[in-house]
Amino acid sequence: MKFFFKTIFILFILFTFNNQKVEAGENNKELLKVDWSFKGLFGKFDRASLQRGYQVYTEVCASCHSMKLLSYRNLAEKGGPEFSEDQAKAIASNFELRDGPNSDGEMFTRSAKLSDKFVKPYQNIEEAKASNGGSYPPDMSVLVKARSGGPNYIYSLLLGYDEAPSDMTLDDGVYYNSYMSGHTIQMPKPLSDGLIEYNDGTEASEEQMAKDITTFLVWAAEPHLEARHKIGFKAIIYLIILSILAYFSMKRLWSRIESKV
Repeated sequence: MKFFFKTIFILFILFTFNNQKVEAGENNKELLKVDWSFKGLFGKFDRASLQRGYQVYTEVCASCHSMKLLSYRNLAEKGGPEFSEDQAKAIASNFELRDGPNSDGEMFTRSAKLSDKFVKPYQNIEEAKASNGGSYPPDMSVLVKARSGGPNYIYSLLLGYDEAPSDMTLDDGVYYNSYMSGHTIQMPKPLSDGLIEYNDGTEASEEQMAKDITTFLVWAAEPHLEARHKIGFKAIIYLIILSILAYFSMKRLWSRIESKV
């Protein structure tokens, strides 16, 4: 029986370690905590939040930040925002991209299709830097994974803008953020209450928008997270059953050996 309980304990420790939250940001300041729906063994994305998060990305972030790993068809896939195919097609058609050459050997502009990647705000890095004071806005496809603290860090950073202390002088185009390394950031404060009008009627508070865009970025970085959770749960059940069978098999084997002795 000890073998069985040891196995369960090991599985519990592994799962807990895999899902533990990083509590400190780049300045070792405690991050803001959110009860994310996608955390834990049974975690799932909030569909409404994902759809609102895409709206925040489109209306606030997309003018500077690309998401080069996502295609418009991903917006309709299971486990994501789950827009209908018609909705995803309508979303894609709102964007134009350069394509070609055509039969005359000329490049042309057309509306985006489901198979196209998200349209980039800039053609190249140089253009991006020139439009942002020399700073290159990072691609947001896997931004959550690239930052220590994950979703809690992104959420905290978006809400971490404040007035600089009186003894701190900031250069032009530099802003104070209590969660950023060195407390300085070159991105202006992106969110404010009522900045956008949500399609579903949800109040667009600064905190709500920060939560929704963070949820969307987590999905973008891990589009198969829900499927992975399901596989993990099945694997744990399988290992538990296997442990029980192994326990009783060993018990039966040792009972035979002891009876002979």
